[in-house]
Amino acid sequence: MANNRLVAIGEALIDFIPNKTGCEFYEVTGFSPKLGGAPANVCGAFSRLGGTSRLITQLGTDPFGVKILRELDEYGIDTSCISTTDRANTALAFVSLAKDGNRTFSFYRNPSADMLFSAEQIEDNWFDDMFALHFCSVSLGNFPMKEAHRKAIEIARQKQKLVSFDPNLRFQLWDDPGSLKKTVWDFIPLSDILKISDEELFFLTDKKNIESALPNLFTHNVKLVLYTCGSGGAYAFTKSNSVFSPADSVSVKDTTGAGDGFIGSFLWKLYAYGVTAKTLDSMHESTLKECLDFSNAFCAYSVQHYGAIPSYPTQGELQIQSPPKPIEKEF
Repeated sequence: MANNRLVAIGEALIDFIPNKTGCEFYEVTGFSPKLGGAPANVCGAFSRLGGTSRLITQLGTDPFGVKILRELDEYGIDTSCISTTDRANTALAFVSLAKDGNRTFSFYRNPSADMLFSAEQIEDNWFDDMFALHFCSVSLGNFPMKEAHRKAIEIARQKQKLVSFDPNLRFQLWDDPGSLKKTVWDFIPLSDILKISDEELFFLTDKKNIESALPNLFTHNVKLVLYTCGSGGAYAFTKSNSVFSPADSVSVKDTTGAGDGFIGSFLWKLYAYGVTAKTLDSMHESTLKECLDFSNAFCAYSVQHYGAIPSYPTQGELQIQSPPKPIEKEF
């Protein structure tokens, strides 16, 4: 089997997008149901660019679960490893959008079907054709899905595949911020790639600038740190290189799924260049810069449209062709 598939584990849910923006939550008079959940979005970005992806999660047997399965299929995301259960409903998230496109969330997830997915349900052969494994922190609470993540990561590391972690902090889902911080730090050392935003940096590191935080972030297996700053651009750091990519100035309609699109498109670019867990920390500076520029362009396109996966561009829409795989000595 070709090792070409992005595998993501975690939640798939319904984002209810408001019919009014730039107002308080209570002023919204209607919502439209859209496929969401960070791992699903990351798979969507990877697939929109021509890659293949697989989502590991669990949905309820309710109509929302049916809707998610159908839409994942439509976007070309492999659903063969998605379980269903009647013990809980599919997760829902109601979203409100401020004038600048930023969001607030109200979750219905106590528990949801994805939270009940267990390590025992994971099969080793789900990872045979994997390029990289991606996960977030939403599904790392004190419920069975957390241990399912541990097992998936263990299998990925045994197979020497890339492991990517975007904490994607959602404070509303945790009773204690300290528990969230501890849990994230339990999983950071298990990752090859760590993506954090400027809004998350101080909470996670107690540092106000990324340069002072890097010695702590490069712990154990971490080889690449991606630091996103919204309209302030994005940075990529390995232990030997650092690059910056400015963000394009665009009119923002909706930032839903923008961070997921960033990491999903970045992972696709790594795959297109043939980067592996062994070559990640020796990437040529110019290659790293091109990957970062590509993800910034991807996000700039996305935030000018509504929703997550429906807002993601194809290669043709970005008018960027897949790069040729560089010769090995560039790494």
